[in-house]
Amino acid sequence: MKQFIPKTKDAIALSAVTAVGFGLFVAGLCDILNFVIIKVVLFLSVGVLFVIASTFAFKNVTKKNRPEDTLQDNSH
Repeated sequence: MKQFIPKTKDAIALSAVTAVGFGLFVAGLCDILNFVIIKVVLFLSVGVLFVIASTFAFKNVTKKNRPEDTLQDNSH
């Protein structure tokens, strides 16, 4: 049986963006986007996604593919 709960950061972000996009689409389709509470929930979810994306962007650490002490010759 396939797991429906995402485990990686990429899958979590993709699931969250899909849920927000689907929520906006359904709310617009059903004409309930004019209700204030629906607008607040959807805008808060976009804000939470922005905060999460910002924290991941600031925590991004560059990984070096080669160690610095042994140099390699790539002239081949």
